[in-house]
Amino acid sequence: MIRLKQAVVVEGKYDAIRLANVIDALIIRTDGFGIFKDKEKQQLLRRLAQERGLILLTDSDSAGFLIRNFIANCVPASQCVQVYIPDIYGKEKRKTAPSAEGKLGVEGVKEDILLEAFRKAGVTATQTDAPRDPITNIDLYEHGLSGTPHSRENRKRLLQELALPERLSTGALVKVLNCFVTRDEFLKIAKELGL
Repeated sequence: MIRLKQAVVVEGKYDAIRLANVIDALIIRTDGFGIFKDKEKQQLLRRLAQERGLILLTDSDSAGFLIRNFIANCVPASQCVQVYIPDIYGKEKRKTAPSAEGKLGVEGVKEDILLEAFRKAGVTATQTDAPRDPITNIDLYEHGLSGTPHSRENRKRLLQELALPERLSTGALVKVLNCFVTRDEFLKIAKELGL
């Protein structure tokens, strides 16, 4: 497993699950072509690219390349690394038939092939920031951002304050917060918002 500072962009849920077995990094899903209309997620990707860098890892089919090219045009090339998986023909285990082009997507590629794709792109274990006290799900609960009657409204206020997409799940929120703010900064913002 390699640890990366950059955020890694994949197409879907199963790609993200597969990749989580190979890398330790923030993994962002485009939800397929949904990225084309999701202005908030586009803004999040721009911000992540600027502050941490992006790694694009989409399927090798035509849909994957459309998504890859769209994102690559949203962020400066200097802030984006392209990782390509090889064309491997077959069918993912969870599917009843192969894709339209018959190629395996990120979710169907073996771990060693994924690691080799990262290596070929020049991405190896990266020195991340010095270890710090992370923001946790417990912090979100204690500040009324999850599991409380007003958590949805509280999350919305926090997300607006930090200029983050309002549709982030609680799990994604923890990961994104840890990318952008320290625990002390989070506590200060929570106090200012009365959370």
